[in-house]
Amino acid sequence: MSVKKNDAMAMTLRLYDLKHKHTLVEKHYPTSFFDLDEGGIKEHTTYLDSFLGQGFYREIYFEGVHIGFGDVHLAHALHLGFESDFETIEMHFTLKGKSTAHTSQFDKQISFSSNSHNLLYTNGLGGKMQWESQSFQLCEINLRPDFFTRFLPTDHLLFEQFRNAIEKGQSSLLHPQHYQINHQMYQIIEQIIHCDKKGVFKRLFLEAKVIELLLLQLEQFYGDQPYQGSLKRSDIDKIYAVRDFMVHNLDSTHSLLDLAHQVGTNDFILKKGFKELFGTTVFSFWAHEKMEHAKQLLAEQALTVSEVSERIGYKNQRHFSTAFKKKYGFSPSETVKG
Repeated sequence: MSVKKNDAMAMTLRLYDLKHKHTLVEKHYPTSFFDLDEGGIKEHTTYLDSFLGQGFYREIYFEGVHIGFGDVHLAHALHLGFESDFETIEMHFTLKGKSTAHTSQFDKQISFSSNSHNLLYTNGLGGKMQWESQSFQLCEINLRPDFFTRFLPTDHLLFEQFRNAIEKGQSSLLHPQHYQINHQMYQIIEQIIHCDKKGVFKRLFLEAKVIELLLLQLEQFYGDQPYQGSLKRSDIDKIYAVRDFMVHNLDSTHSLLDLAHQVGTNDFILKKGFKELFGTTVFSFWAHEKMEHAKQLLAEQALTVSEVSERIGYKNQRHFSTAFKKKYGFSPSETVKG
């Protein structure tokens, strides 16, 4: 985000509840928001705990980049008004839930559903928004226009149209349709959210990951079409739910049927749909996630091979060591943190 050219004092964001006529969030960011000293990084978390729901919105920002991650459980659908005077490129990722925004700067409503993403340019924005799901989770990364345009390719009509909109100050979506968040994107978002580095090292890490995530978005828009497969929206959400379960339960083992029944589908749809969405099988994906986690634990924490083996669901340490060496070409003991 960068401030409007005629604003020398501050940038403002306001969210207000349309039904109850009161302000939920009003933030005034200094212009230094995106002009921190080299290596400078700031963080802030806003908590929600009221009749509207419970959750939090975490912000991390440094020169040229603002990262926001929200995780909220709403008591009911929420109707909001919003106002901002930011000029910004937003990398928007809706991980869970559904939101719909109405604003005069776009010729139609903008609605994001679970597991979808797009790039937006906005130049001062106001309107109404509805959060329609009880569980709502999003990641939004705002970039200063001059930061973003350094990475925007010049050999594609879609990107040229977006560049022209930015130069004219006209709010725009990069693509009229949203794309599916792929697994690589989810991995990077997780790394951004859970980064525990400090100071300049955190800034360098996050900047590299933001650029990597932007690269994945641009590559997908450059070469792919929005999802045109055979799966229904409800099936897609269920398959992503299985993916989430596996990522957060690396010590578990379940059959394909068990996983399917957990989300209310069948093993045929899960098997076919997972391959269609992620380009791999359910259990190849889970095995890869388990081994990547094991490698990280061995390298970064003072755990034995036996302890790590147990943490990713192996009952036999020898079987774990064999599988690890087959995947990486070296044994777990060679990875153990000294």
